[in-house]
Amino acid sequence: MNDTTWETVIGLEVHAELATRTKLFSGALNQFGSEPNTNVDPVSLGLPGSLPVLNRTAVELAIRVGLALHCEIRPSVFARKNYFYPDMPKDFQISQYDEPIDLGGWLDLPEGKRIGITRAHLEEDTGKNTHVGGSGRIGGADYSLIDYNRAGVPLLEIVSEPDLRSADEARSYVEELRAILVAIGASDGKMEEGSLRVDCNVSVRRPGAPFGTRCEVKNVNSLRSLGRAVDYETRRQIDLIEAGEKIRQETRHWDENAGRTTAGRSKENSEDYRYFPEPDLVPVVPEQAWIEAIRAALPRLPAQRRHDLALAAGLLDTDSTVIVAVNRGADGLALDAIAAGADAARVLTHIEHNLAVEGADALAGPTLAALVGLETAGALTATQAKIVLAELVALAASGVEGDPAAVAAAKGFQTMDTGSLDAALDAALAANAEEWERFKAGDAKERGKLTGFFVGQVMKSTKGQADGKAVTAALISRAG
Repeated sequence: MNDTTWETVIGLEVHAELATRTKLFSGALNQFGSEPNTNVDPVSLGLPGSLPVLNRTAVELAIRVGLALHCEIRPSVFARKNYFYPDMPKDFQISQYDEPIDLGGWLDLPEGKRIGITRAHLEEDTGKNTHVGGSGRIGGADYSLIDYNRAGVPLLEIVSEPDLRSADEARSYVEELRAILVAIGASDGKMEEGSLRVDCNVSVRRPGAPFGTRCEVKNVNSLRSLGRAVDYETRRQIDLIEAGEKIRQETRHWDENAGRTTAGRSKENSEDYRYFPEPDLVPVVPEQAWIEAIRAALPRLPAQRRHDLALAAGLLDTDSTVIVAVNRGADGLALDAIAAGADAARVLTHIEHNLAVEGADALAGPTLAALVGLETAGALTATQAKIVLAELVALAASGVEGDPAAVAAAKGFQTMDTGSLDAALDAALAANAEEWERFKAGDAKERGKLTGFFVGQVMKSTKGQADGKAVTAALISRAG
């Protein structure tokens, strides 16, 4: 959205499943991917006479999150949130309402903007409904299936202030929050498995005007979908207002295939849920000594890790390669390799493009540094270095520390001499005379397009032994 006559106002509710072994109020397993309705017990199923018992680890993880987000840790009370829906067999959800465990706080985006945190509260997750037939929604479905494995899984709902102003900021917020949750061990943050789900509240206004009427888009499960949903909902609301209509406060659903939101139900207010204190649970009052012990055990958070890596690499904290390395937990590897003398740019390039594979976390920094040293010295091309790196990762995953030079020698990699490179380039230019004439006559944009083509031709004929940078330099030199 680039319409500067309107401003988008966004507040996010992020639902993070906590990484406990068992559920929030029972001993049933908290485990993704099990056969439907196997991780259940009388409490999960709401059977008469079953009583909830609070999971201490879930409380500790909620405190960790609160401390990482600069919240005040408060005594908290559980309440019953009443509604009729088949995903909760007892027809109410146990949640924290007016007295949450984490209150206030903030999260700084990598770009520098501070986003307020209203609260974070504990609650039990609901079961999962699968509506078969029709659009996949309950209306029009042929029948519905219910899996109660997720019912009762500990959930922390983290509510932001309406401080976000664009789809990009919303994505950045969720990405940073996810990185924090994973770093402190509170959640695995896997959006594709439903461990992290986002409800986005979107409204529009003229800059400086009071907030408009918001609509809540439910259960967005990817960063891409979040950005698309915000942009679509913004445009929808602007079009309605400019057509003289009013925005109706409601819950809407994101349709990924259609690329649009669809109306769900009128947005409930708190009185619609008839909250009242849960009679079977006492207030949660963490001792200050316990809170301080949790604070002391917190690991370094992503923002500090980005700063440390950026400083070592001579880059800004906001550099994309720095952010990728930290988000993948590979900043320790990068720092070790840089400390061993490797070129920082090449290290971060390998982490971003070649080390997003299983087993990469076993690779040692000095090993990566040795590989990068061969590459920057011209002993290996970028393509050869990638192949050697894959072999080193496989060796490291099996517990063997590989020698980059030995792996390269075993694969027969060696630097092409100038004569062989010139011959390969001569053949490529002769076989593609029309493209070569276009290259010589073209502007910088045209040459940029054709450079990749010619480099590819030479790399193919030399079976990856040519140095792409050397080919590019030779092309420019010959074209004059």
